[in-house]
Amino acid sequence: MSSILTNTSAMVALQTLKSVNSNLQQTQSEISTGKSVASARDNSAVWAISKVMESDVKGFQAISESLSLGESTVAVARNAAETVTDLLTEVKGKIVAAQEENVDRAKIQTDIDALRDQISSVVGAAQFNGLNLVQGTEDVNVLSSLDRSSSGDISASNITVARQDLTSSVGTNGVGTGGTDLSGQILDAATGGSTYGGATLSATGNTAVIEFAQTNGWDTGDSTTISVAGQNVTYTAAADDQSETNARDALLLSLQALDLEDVTFASNATNQIVVTSTRAFESLDVNITDTVSGGDGNAFIQAVNGAPTGNTTTETASISQRAEEVFFTSGATVAEGNSYQASIGGEAYFYTAGKGETFEDVARGLKTAIDSAGIEGVTTKVEIADDGAVSLKIDNSGSDLGLTTAAMDGGTASGGLFGLDAIDVTTNAGADSALDNIETLIQTSIDAAASFGSAEGRIETQSNFVSKLMDSLTAGIGTLVDADMEEASARLQALQVQQQLATQSLSIANQAPQNILSLFR
Repeated sequence: MSSILTNTSAMVALQTLKSVNSNLQQTQSEISTGKSVASARDNSAVWAISKVMESDVKGFQAISESLSLGESTVAVARNAAETVTDLLTEVKGKIVAAQEENVDRAKIQTDIDALRDQISSVVGAAQFNGLNLVQGTEDVNVLSSLDRSSSGDISASNITVARQDLTSSVGTNGVGTGGTDLSGQILDAATGGSTYGGATLSATGNTAVIEFAQTNGWDTGDSTTISVAGQNVTYTAAADDQSETNARDALLLSLQALDLEDVTFASNATNQIVVTSTRAFESLDVNITDTVSGGDGNAFIQAVNGAPTGNTTTETASISQRAEEVFFTSGATVAEGNSYQASIGGEAYFYTAGKGETFEDVARGLKTAIDSAGIEGVTTKVEIADDGAVSLKIDNSGSDLGLTTAAMDGGTASGGLFGLDAIDVTTNAGADSALDNIETLIQTSIDAAASFGSAEGRIETQSNFVSKLMDSLTAGIGTLVDADMEEASARLQALQVQQQLATQSLSIANQAPQNILSLFR
């Protein structure tokens, strides 16, 4: 049935033309914008995802700039630490040269002072945009990432760069009221590891007694070998009933002939031989081996630090080192601001720990503080036992001095190059202590440079990763919203043909009523 009121063919043709025009308009938009999803109207879900990812890319661009700034800052600090290491190595060379007594130590000290001032200049200038990583102890955070969880929550990640204090500042002592008493961390091995109770530093040596215990004389062929510091002397009886006096005198002469450094031998009124050691940092064993050829078997002597306990074939006495040894507990850790003090002759010398330091650092710092004071006759040594126990040995070859210790928290950390300003090679004692202490300073600067190098490498790796991550995110966004231009081009041509056909179809449909009119002619 045909109708002049309702032209269904024209209606269909019109709808088709509208659809084709709509698709053509969308395709033209894709071609002009390059995006298949240019607004939320195109695809709200995809558009929302792409916008979140675009914001992340924008954030990572800022992170990349932060990493570049951080890497440059750490590079400056690393170069400074490496330069300080080189300068300290030069200082060591000067100190080694000062070990000879026939050199002009005053001129060497002038060179050391110049190198020390240069180190101070390097440390002070090692800043980037006002941030100096070789001064102070506060860590510095470099923004390294934005982490988005599955729930959409954002959290920032940082690379923490530990400051490495290469100043020579003394710091402040925490000993006093208002702090926590840490004296229990300083131990006395002589009292079973209890808190150190103080002592007297004396030049007097420690002794062992060689006790002649026989009662009936020596038989022919009876012999005794005494070993001291790896040197042996032997007495063998040439005839029966040799007296203990003969044996003692013969052994005493042989022992004295060894001419051992810092070891003396003398007899006393009770026919004993007294062995005295003034070795500062070394204990000494006295070993005795008796050999009895026959007879009554009374040709025995023994080494004791008191009354004899009976005849034995082998006896050992240990003469302890002259130095007083202060131990640090292995049952605690060192915190920044913990201050450790040694008072010698009424004068207090202290070292305050920095962040991440150990008791070995504390012992070496306290050693430096004491050495820097130049106390006449006082020398120090740090010892690390096989089990990791750390101790500070303090010896005195001069007048008697009292020694007490203390420890408290609440101090301000000493600089990493603490003691550098006090290096003085103009005296024998100063040159000796400087040689030991410069090794500690060099190791500190080496550790600092290594730490900065590690941090710089990590920042560089993160920077490269962020750059690749931004590329990946950008590519992902393009996959979501970018138009396929080849497909759009082909579709445009097809839609243009469809548009022409739809227009022609609508024109034909609109001519249908004209055909009906011809029926009424």
